[in-house]
Amino acid sequence: MEKIKIGISACLLGEKVRYDGGHSLDRYITETLGRYFEWVQVCPEVEYGLPVPRETMHLTGEPASPRLVTVSTGIDHTDGMTKWATDKLSRLEKEDLSGFIFRSKSPSSGIGGIKVYSSSGITDKGTGIFGGAFMQYFPLVPAIDDGRLHNPNLRENFIDQVLAYNRWQEFLKKGEGIRELIAFHTNLKLLILSHSPKHYSTLGTLVAQAKKYRPDVLYSKYINILMEGLRLLATIKKNTNVLLHIAGYFKKRLSSDDKRELLEVIEQYHKGYIPLIVPIVLINHYVRKFDEPYLKTQFYLNPHPMELMLRNHV
Repeated sequence: MEKIKIGISACLLGEKVRYDGGHSLDRYITETLGRYFEWVQVCPEVEYGLPVPRETMHLTGEPASPRLVTVSTGIDHTDGMTKWATDKLSRLEKEDLSGFIFRSKSPSSGIGGIKVYSSSGITDKGTGIFGGAFMQYFPLVPAIDDGRLHNPNLRENFIDQVLAYNRWQEFLKKGEGIRELIAFHTNLKLLILSHSPKHYSTLGTLVAQAKKYRPDVLYSKYINILMEGLRLLATIKKNTNVLLHIAGYFKKRLSSDDKRELLEVIEQYHKGYIPLIVPIVLINHYVRKFDEPYLKTQFYLNPHPMELMLRNHV
């Protein structure tokens, strides 16, 4: 299986590029996610030209447009870092990244919750110079920091976004048309529904009216709505509704005992007793048994190995 190309802060891979000469090696990233991701590593501060080790820096001023300043000597690196970031982002555009994992709490790489100090010492929260620039330049590319990555729900949400965006990138490379977009959307339907019934409905309407739009406008609308919907968490409640929706496909085919078993398994998931993969395995048994064509194509029921691993937690 071809690995998915993901940007990452270099220190998380064990590179000794931190201000103190150390690293922030994350073995979950390298040993687990590394089985599926091809890393494109970035260290803003070193690539910008600062040495290792170096003086610590922090953000100051306005949270919406903070300055990157050394803590002891007060040297302002904002303009230089911003210029470097602009050049770096144009180069990263050629990499076709499907996501990015940033170092949390970093004044250069952080993507949220970074302390911004004022002259009075009062702090606010903002984004790092490079992290913030990346999200503005690539608003559709899924991004997370290593702190949020260790929250199972946020990690699963990030992975869903990465895989969907990667599938979209592959779709665009094939130069397909409306018929192929309909097929692409059809395969994603249950996954979208598990994240946001509202976006599921909006995308359904858009695809049904696809001929009203120029292809470039249609594709832009579609991927923007899709990624906006997938940023919403797939909760137990929403997953349960999807499972019950799927169960409806078999209501006239299953025996009363099999129907009862399926509903009991879904209810056990709903109560948090078993992981999502358990009802999915049972449903897939019936998909194969009854050769249900629509369900056979659903990414929700045929997860990437990475998704399969994630769905094992309760």
